[in-house]
Amino acid sequence: MKTYLVTGGAGFIGSNYIHYMLGKYGNSIKIINVDALTYAGNPENLEAVKDHPGYEFVKADICDKEKIAAIFAENDIDFVIHFAAESHVDRSIDAPEVFVRTNVLGTLIMLNCARKAWEKEDGTYPIGKKFIHVSTDEVYGSLTGENTFFYETTPYDPRSPYSASKAGADMLVRSYMETYKFPANITNCSNNYGPYQFPEKLIPLIINNALLGKKLPVYGDGKYVRDWLYVLDHAKAIDLVTQKAALFETYNIGGKNEKQNIEIVKIILDTLLDMLPDDDSRKKHINHDLIAFVSDRKGHDRRYAIAPDKIKADLGWEPETMFAEGIRLTIAWYFENSAWMENVTSGDYQAYYEKMYK
Repeated sequence: MKTYLVTGGAGFIGSNYIHYMLGKYGNSIKIINVDALTYAGNPENLEAVKDHPGYEFVKADICDKEKIAAIFAENDIDFVIHFAAESHVDRSIDAPEVFVRTNVLGTLIMLNCARKAWEKEDGTYPIGKKFIHVSTDEVYGSLTGENTFFYETTPYDPRSPYSASKAGADMLVRSYMETYKFPANITNCSNNYGPYQFPEKLIPLIINNALLGKKLPVYGDGKYVRDWLYVLDHAKAIDLVTQKAALFETYNIGGKNEKQNIEIVKIILDTLLDMLPDDDSRKKHINHDLIAFVSDRKGHDRRYAIAPDKIKADLGWEPETMFAEGIRLTIAWYFENSAWMENVTSGDYQAYYEKMYK
């Protein structure tokens, strides 16, 4: 039985990954989910697996080296899947020190604890141990031109405190692979969407506001381009990198779904109208007039686009879910889980929303 230490597993991507892995491997793996349960870490995301015999939850901050070291000491960890991170650009502009602490210092502590647990006296590591560092395409900066893409060889050019902190974390992992021959891979993904995503991010924000008949805030002219990756496809890619990728390799994971933000908003509105039954009262107030352009984000990158050529060539992975299908799956999930949305948008979320989009 392989044991996975998943950091940030109560967050959006981490919880989807855990659901996927337990669904695929069942009782043949053990997952230890370490999460500090900040605003974006939600135990409800894993309610369906909380009693699974292969699942264990530990509430801990990845910056608490004593707690992290104890987890390694008490368990024979085979794989670390490192999702835990502060991830929202707007929040990083408001409180950059939080992002540096979690994303840089937290990653360093994870690396040190894994190295101490795994490294043998001769400086080598047991076969089968691996650290997967999950990062972002935002470390590459902003693209110019329509036919340009981010490759694994693209120079880093972070433009926000968030992307700078993730770039710093990536560099730490690279340095450990080079200096200590530490067994690791780095993945850089494009924008994820799907179930359990906290509604400060574009897609769940628009879905929720539209269903409530609230204005739909769109930054600037709305023509910022992102590549959208369905979260289940991302989980499959990470599993493949864990099982089959050669050590020390970096892989870009993209959805081949480039769209402007304003396109995303209009697609969501049109899909909601198509999916809602005619007798649903919410259907009456959903229209394009809800779109409200707001003051632009500071340092807003114009376009991100990932070329996932390497992961396809090396591992045979490519995205399975195109946006038209993925957005319907996502909306259907939010329809079926309205109580989840109500819970996460209460309390502090309202104060944050007013601050960001006033």
